[in-house]
Amino acid sequence: MLNTCSLTKVYSAGFLKKKGTVAVNQVSFDVDRGETISLVGESGSGKTTIAHIILRLLPPTSGRVIFEDKDIWSFGNRKELKKYWQEVHGIFQDPYASFNSMYKADRILYQVFNLLDVHTDNKKKIVKEALESVGLRPGDIMGKYSHQLSGGQRQRLMVARCYILKPKLIIADEPVSMVDASGRAGILNLFSELRNRYKIAVIFITHNLGLAYYMSDRILVMHEGEIVEEGAPETILSHPQHPYTQKLIADIPLIQSKWSDI
Repeated sequence: MLNTCSLTKVYSAGFLKKKGTVAVNQVSFDVDRGETISLVGESGSGKTTIAHIILRLLPPTSGRVIFEDKDIWSFGNRKELKKYWQEVHGIFQDPYASFNSMYKADRILYQVFNLLDVHTDNKKKIVKEALESVGLRPGDIMGKYSHQLSGGQRQRLMVARCYILKPKLIIADEPVSMVDASGRAGILNLFSELRNRYKIAVIFITHNLGLAYYMSDRILVMHEGEIVEEGAPETILSHPQHPYTQKLIADIPLIQSKWSDI
């Protein structure tokens, strides 16, 4: 469904630097419908840059992103972009930064309908069903400002947007890193439910191999802008080949079950 082909991003050099910074270097991978893959690596490995390129928030220096046989950077009109953002949706790390504090939570959900063709009379019902699907009571959320909601509630709101949109692909960039431990497993299970019920693919971005093991069909390990290892979660953790992967595993507690590091 989605392919990145030799994706490269070089940030321009500063005034005193002769060379730019290579954030992503010749990265190629694919994502099938309904599949969850994890991009795993430390901060600065290029994971978020890839997410921003796929979401068309940042242009690549070279390479292509192909979604359903179309280069996403070839879209030439608003209609094509609108359709793409309907089908490829992002959830970001900081639930506090995802909301404009001047607006109520209602606006976060109703903005989604700008990407959809839905009759006005149905919007309230759709929003109610989406909130209930992610374990939120509409009466506790609607009419509230962002500072009146917890981090877990805010992140569940972002997942509720996905229930409304039903995208084909979700880019989830460290979606639980700022959520307390009590709410983390519930949010991860929401992603699994979206995948199982609607065949939505997920690119799960994390620095945590334990979470990647729990979530993924495949793990792609990134280091200094490159994919250095790829494979099934059990293979990556049981028989890591690259020294960087071995270091990542050595730096985390022994994973005895899929739930142990959540």
